[in-house]
Amino acid sequence: MEDKPQGLLISPIKDGTVIDHIRAGAALTVLRMLGITGQTEEELSIATNVTSMTCGQEGKKDIVKVSNRELSKEEVDRIALISPKATINIIRDYIVAEKKGVETPKLLYGIIKCTNSGCISNANEPIKSAFEVTEAGLHCLYCDTVITTDIESHII
Repeated sequence: MEDKPQGLLISPIKDGTVIDHIRAGAALTVLRMLGITGQTEEELSIATNVTSMTCGQEGKKDIVKVSNRELSKEEVDRIALISPKATINIIRDYIVAEKKGVETPKLLYGIIKCTNSGCISNANEPIKSAFEVTEAGLHCLYCDTVITTDIESHII
């Protein structure tokens, strides 16, 4: 029986962001949230369903590398909603300059679209949606709607 070959499958990036430990299958959602499409100019590397050893247990994860871009706090907050165990690595001149985990914020502004069509945040008012993150789900601060499932599809 042959051993599985080991090696680097994706080239390192000079400057940019590596998003690691994304929930398996969520990399394309992360790209959508970041506004990255086939029409944008970022250089990307995407790995999906990669074997991962987390806490001594084998599992799967996705990885996204984006060249020449460092994520904003709002973008990191969006990633935390779908992959709370993701890590963000800022790369400068091929070296990891910063490494941090994501944290689900307690308040979300302008990130989630309220499911209540009558909510003032869905009207043409000059306001951003506002949600509190609770154990029960995402609580709209305008109309008290609570979103408990399929949060990914409500991310703006």
